[in-house]
Amino acid sequence: MPDASFYLIGRDGPAKRVASAVEAVTAAEVEGFAWLHYREATRDDLAGLVGLLGLHSLAIEDCLDDNQIPKVDDFPDNTFILFNTFQYDQGTLEVGEINLFLGKRFLVSISHLDSRHRSYLDGVERIVERGIEEARQGPSHLMQLILDHVVDQKFVAIEALEDELDDVEGALIADPASFKPAELIRFRRYLLRLRKSLFHEREILSKICRGDFPLISEKALYHYRDIYDHLVRFYEVTESYRDIVTSLMEMYLSMLNNQMAKAANDTNATVRRLTLITTIFMPLTLLAGIGGMSEWTMITGPSNWRVSYPAFMLAMVVIGFGSYAFLSRLDRNRPTPRRHRSSSISSRAA
Repeated sequence: MPDASFYLIGRDGPAKRVASAVEAVTAAEVEGFAWLHYREATRDDLAGLVGLLGLHSLAIEDCLDDNQIPKVDDFPDNTFILFNTFQYDQGTLEVGEINLFLGKRFLVSISHLDSRHRSYLDGVERIVERGIEEARQGPSHLMQLILDHVVDQKFVAIEALEDELDDVEGALIADPASFKPAELIRFRRYLLRLRKSLFHEREILSKICRGDFPLISEKALYHYRDIYDHLVRFYEVTESYRDIVTSLMEMYLSMLNNQMAKAANDTNATVRRLTLITTIFMPLTLLAGIGGMSEWTMITGPSNWRVSYPAFMLAMVVIGFGSYAFLSRLDRNRPTPRRHRSSSISSRAA
């Protein structure tokens, strides 16, 4: 048995549920219109609608393909609309698909299942029940209620994505060393998917608001324009988020380069100190090597050791202090690199 619900929506009262699609379509020929809602449809379920409602076989194939982009196709007896849904939970974006067939006296809504095996249009019956006054005005008004519900779900997903992006930005500023750039790459991939979907959906609503489809009543166009405005705003928000992700990536690389430059400067300072120490002690080591041998005693005479050795130690102190003073003065008088001066000049000019 198909996981579906079949309703007859008349001029008054709530939507009446019937046993089969044939019964709903037959009753709609007398009064009202039929709403066939499939939470999970197989090929055999949809193939029966080709003869019953005159749906095109190519549109049926699109319903069974999960990798279609949002689109609208206008056929002689019906209009086919493919729309996306957004769900964002625990750092994972899920883009789903719903399919709508709009006819003069029927509306067919087909939902795919998400990763938790729930319909992307879960709860849409309650939405229609609350807006039954609007739905009674025709299939195009009922389709507007469904699309408005889908767009509201998009807002929830985009808002959750924004909150997590703020957390990622805070983590980057707090500790760039332990930050994982894969988070930014993930966000960029998600935003590209959202942008692609919203771009095509915006075009669909633009065509509807222009009145390109005669099956959509003129009275319902005001509601579709509201949906169009929401999609335009979501598209602009997605574009701004992409700019933020790009800026965060540039900020991360800049902060990483600054940390590497600081580490390199610390290393250079340490090497400079070691070089200074080595330069000071090289002549002292030479003198100590000479003074520790018998040649010094032979030069000064064995009887003069009380004078010669203190004089030797004093000479080592004087040479060490003189080398240190000379090298320190030389290091302080080192000219500033040209690039540093130019950068400071440019910063003052700015």
